[in-house]
Amino acid sequence: MNVLKAVSTPVPKRLRDLIREIRSSRTAADERAVVNKECATIRDSFRDQDNTYRCRNVAKLLYIHMLGYPAHFGQLECMKLIASSRFTDKRIGYLGAMLLLDERQDVHLLITNSLKNDLSHQTQYIQSLALCTLGAICSTEMSRDLAGEVEKMIKSSNAYIKKKAILCAFGIIRKVPDLMEMYIPATRSLLNEKNHGVLLTAVCLITEMSEKSPDTLHHFRKLVPQLVRILKNLIMAGYSPEHDVSGVSDPFLQVKILRLLRILGHNDAEASETMNDILAQVATNTDTSKNVGHAILYEIVLTIMGIQSEAGLRVLAVNILGRFLLNNDKNIRYVALNTLLRVVSADYNAVQRHRTTIVDCLKDPDISIRRRAIELSFALINHNNVRGMMKELLLFLETCDPEFKSDCCSNIVTAAAKYSPNKRWHIDTVLKVLTTAGNYIKGDVVTIAIQLVSETSSLHAYSVQQLFRALRSDITQQPLAQVAAWCIGEYGELINSNNVEDEEPLHVTEDEVISLLERVLANNNSAVVTKEYVITALMKLSSRFSSSSMRLKQIITLYGSSTNVELQQRSVEYSNLFSKFDHLRPALLEHMPLIEAHPHSIESGFNEKQDDLNLLSDSFSRNIARTSVPTPSLPSENGGIFEYLTNGIQPATHIDTIKTGGGAVDLLDLLGDIGSDIPPIHNTVLPPVNDLLDSFMQPVAHPNNIVNGTSTLPVVTAFNKEGLLIEFFCQRANNDATKTVINMKATNSSLFPMVDFVFQAAVPKSFQLNLQSPSGNKLLPNNSGNVTQVIQLSNPQKQPIRMRLRINYTQNGKAVNEMGEVSTFPPELWQ
Repeated sequence: MNVLKAVSTPVPKRLRDLIREIRSSRTAADERAVVNKECATIRDSFRDQDNTYRCRNVAKLLYIHMLGYPAHFGQLECMKLIASSRFTDKRIGYLGAMLLLDERQDVHLLITNSLKNDLSHQTQYIQSLALCTLGAICSTEMSRDLAGEVEKMIKSSNAYIKKKAILCAFGIIRKVPDLMEMYIPATRSLLNEKNHGVLLTAVCLITEMSEKSPDTLHHFRKLVPQLVRILKNLIMAGYSPEHDVSGVSDPFLQVKILRLLRILGHNDAEASETMNDILAQVATNTDTSKNVGHAILYEIVLTIMGIQSEAGLRVLAVNILGRFLLNNDKNIRYVALNTLLRVVSADYNAVQRHRTTIVDCLKDPDISIRRRAIELSFALINHNNVRGMMKELLLFLETCDPEFKSDCCSNIVTAAAKYSPNKRWHIDTVLKVLTTAGNYIKGDVVTIAIQLVSETSSLHAYSVQQLFRALRSDITQQPLAQVAAWCIGEYGELINSNNVEDEEPLHVTEDEVISLLERVLANNNSAVVTKEYVITALMKLSSRFSSSSMRLKQIITLYGSSTNVELQQRSVEYSNLFSKFDHLRPALLEHMPLIEAHPHSIESGFNEKQDDLNLLSDSFSRNIARTSVPTPSLPSENGGIFEYLTNGIQPATHIDTIKTGGGAVDLLDLLGDIGSDIPPIHNTVLPPVNDLLDSFMQPVAHPNNIVNGTSTLPVVTAFNKEGLLIEFFCQRANNDATKTVINMKATNSSLFPMVDFVFQAAVPKSFQLNLQSPSGNKLLPNNSGNVTQVIQLSNPQKQPIRMRLRINYTQNGKAVNEMGEVSTFPPELWQ
């Protein structure tokens, strides 16, 4: 019977035959059919006690697993192969364990004993299999059980085993950092090894340890001279076929050493001084004709910029990147631009020397290179080159891809606000943006344009004439139409002024002006917001163009039956001004007072650091349109007409103001129990409706600024953890000890961005708190941006200020919730 059974059992396919059959499948369905049939055959084979072909079946199963099909039923068979005494069986078994097992499976626990036995095996190749598997799938428990065995093997005299053991220790430390101390003594002598494989793995292990622990980093700083000596031997040694790659001696080891030197030399003057000479030698002796040399030079640049290197060495590093920009390989050019963007804050003048080459990259056919070039170009703008750079950027704006236009417009307007040589140039630049970018412009540019024109009284006539000409040429660009409508409505009487320097007088009649606005209003392609601007402008012109008031009334009345509620309501209320309140109309339609810049506006909130320029596209104020911009708003029950005529200027006391009582959310429900000694907030008092405009127009403190002639108080560090730094810039409001204005500034010094950032605060019930809108909800890494928020605090009892904080954000897909309390406010705020 046994003979008959042996004869009847078919011999399973070889792995190569299965691969050939799967590759010959013409459709996905054919492939699934082949895989399912083979899996069924493998299952049947596993049920038999005969283990002759177990190794072959598991190998086929691993290939099926790599194709994406389920292969979990082969886990126990892998354990059986590992327990086998044959090397071929162990090899497939350990490979299967690395691919099919993880910590979530119970089978994972069964492998620990097999690993321990094979780590002490007499054959180095079996030891190597166990070390590779342990480093790949080690759990916390497995790492603690076998860490001692690995530490012994690091001290082995066999270079092959030593290399594998070091890599295994690397995986264990990454999984369980607490075990780092066990391996520190064993690593001290590793840098004396002659074998390059051992040296390479040792440098990787030391790098991981230094990144995990500051104490370990300080311990390994004494190895800097030894690392410098190894690097020097590599570049000075003669030709070695074993380690030569395109004429460079072991570039992999060089790159790893350079990275470790960067970590050890960061913020350490003595270590940086030790490695300065060798970095200069590597930078000057490395062959730049091969890609291997480019990789080393790239690492050299990062190391020079990451330590406290000499000024001349930094210039050398930037010049290396400048040479990269001239390379024909677009990948190298991209790396150069990306690195220059990171180092521009470290040596601004050195990067500035390559401005011409960087601007040329704006014409590169590769979109990724153009993206990095535009960011770097904005980072290089200063007072000396603003005219030339703006000329290049405006040319780029005319021809760039649509996806660039929106952010590019905002960045140009921001840079022009910071570096403009004079107001006329500033206005010309903003008008050029409005006429060039079309409907890709964000609302913040409309805001800034109106703000700019309104605050430059000497150029009102020039601005309104230029905008009239532009609007007459093209009424389809909505941002341009909005700015033009606002300015024509506000300064329409100056449209024929002859006092504009270097400009021909604009001779147009009142009817021509009204007809142009009427065309915009009647255009089906005009946005509702644009029509709201225009109908308000027409209303204002009724006091500027007195002879045309009846025609203007007819146009406005026509929209009293508009299907759009906003236009209809404006039309009805404006029509009432012509009848019931005609005696009030001239006073209501007087010129608006100067619109003061909000603390969150682009110009006032612009960070002084040069490297922030490339990050402006997402850091613009998101609440300007509700505060200092002339955007339309629905009328309130009291004084709705006044709100329309002032174009909706309101303080930021809307959804961001925290209310309690009457069904509103109690802030302490959000922040948790603030402590028995700090009672909960009962309510927050908002200013009366009639005082909204006055309260908004009051000056507010801003970081590093002087408000009302009084300098700000010392900065209060409110929160500092995991790279997130929150600072309070405090000031009395109008020298009143009962009122405090706090500017919150949040920055992120970690390596990863923080998104969905939300800052909340609570105070005891004796205080009254008002949070205005934040400037954004994203904190970019490496302190390359910030989020600001204004906090208004009323302290009628003049008590010491205490505040509980709650901070929420998401980083690397992980939601972070932090709590904190601040009680270190300067006594000058309440005394």
